[in-house]
Amino acid sequence: MSKKIVNYSGCFVCGQDNPVGLKLDFFYDEGKQLAWTEYQAERQYQGYRDIVHGGIISCLLDEVMVKAIMYEGVLAVTIKLTVEFKQPARIGEKIRAEGWVTRRPGKAFVAEGRLIGKNGQIIATGSGVYYRAEGELAEQLAKSQP
Repeated sequence: MSKKIVNYSGCFVCGQDNPVGLKLDFFYDEGKQLAWTEYQAERQYQGYRDIVHGGIISCLLDEVMVKAIMYEGVLAVTIKLTVEFKQPARIGEKIRAEGWVTRRPGKAFVAEGRLIGKNGQIIATGSGVYYRAEGELAEQLAKSQP
């Protein structure tokens, strides 16, 4: 069973109040320890003709990985993001983004993710290192919650 992960109202990816944002909801499957969302890019998010811009691909991977961390009740920020593009995502194609935590060294979290297109093909993979927000930074991030 999937549980919804909190949205941040102004966030470009998940914020429902961001007029230019993607407005995506993210979910967590506890049995698989997996955060996920589904996305279908509109034309304004293309790079080359009919191809989803690489920045959108990167932000989807970053967001799904940090959502896997947030599900654990931790506020975190990205300190390193690596993306490997496997094949283009097409405008209008349904994409599934998945992310999961792989390690928790000290105050950091290491996560991996992937974007899956139609017929199960891998569009892109990613990995990231995220820092657990504490003190003033944690307070600032918490103010973003609805």
